Amino acid sequence: MAALENLKAVFLMGPTASGKTGAAVHCYSKLPVEIISVDSALVFKDMNIGTAKPDAATLASAPHHLIDMIPPTEAYSAANFRTDALRLMAEITARGKVPVLVGGTMLYFKALEGGLSGLPEANQDIRAKLDAEAAQIGWPAMHSKLASIDPETATRLMPNDMQRIQRALEVYEITGETMSSLFAKQTSEALPYKLLKIALIPSDRKVLHARIEARFEQMLKDGFVDEVRVLIAKYPSLTPESTAMRCVGYRQALEHLNGDFDLAELRDRGIFATRQLAKRQLTWLRGMVDVKELDCLNSNLNEFIFNDINQFITQ
Repeated sequence: MAALENLKAVFLMGPTASGKTGAAVHCYSKLPVEIISVDSALVFKDMNIGTAKPDAATLASAPHHLIDMIPPTEAYSAANFRTDALRLMAEITARGKVPVLVGGTMLYFKALEGGLSGLPEANQDIRAKLDAEAAQIGWPAMHSKLASIDPETATRLMPNDMQRIQRALEVYEITGETMSSLFAKQTSEALPYKLLKIALIPSDRKVLHARIEARFEQMLKDGFVDEVRVLIAKYPSLTPESTAMRCVGYRQALEHLNGDFDLAELRDRGIFATRQLAKRQLTWLRGMVDVKELDCLNSNLNEFIFNDINQFITQ
């Protein structure tokens, strides 16, 4: 294995629909790299269309680690990701290649680079209590409650981001400390890799929104609703509160199948939720340091990324 000080890794980050997968596949075909997916939705089996999972042909030509790992009835955490990613990075380096970590789950990137914050395990009793409270007053009111307790965390969350609002309130109930304070106190050994961190940032947010809209509409044409129908038949225990069903688009599709609204509203809700996800991802990226930004709308994006990675791994 290379000397510790010579270990290198690439973070290729960006919002949904920014072209991360295409760029990674392009680099894989030309450089001594292996791809590790950094996506909390792609870990689930049988969730393909709604997660924009690379198709079989793409995965055959450019394999991705950490895809199709668990059924959607199970959970996967940032701690799980960090453990798996560190193991894979060591294995890739031992093969004489450079790990390229590609995705949009910014919490996973943060956990890998900065270590874990010692957040407590989920407490189902507290979650049930918070769900009951939210059923009475609504998640925007729960977001306001969080803002009074932990304004730093609340600022980066949307008022309807129930999963993350619930988690932040749960952490406070368990520990008596805010999530932001626990993150600030996190300690861990430094990641033993020299990093090239690339962020794909749109020069025009409206163009990214148009991409998101077109992609979600294509998902619907490709049978996204049928995919969710098959999922709930295969995994009857899935509910809107299941971790997998909290992935963008899936909750809305499940609610559509439950008769809550029609296909047109599913389209609108799915596109809105995906845009909100992109907004959160960009907020995370703006808070990261030592990041090289590239315009994801540039027609030569793949070549720019290739050149940057090639220079990084050969210098």
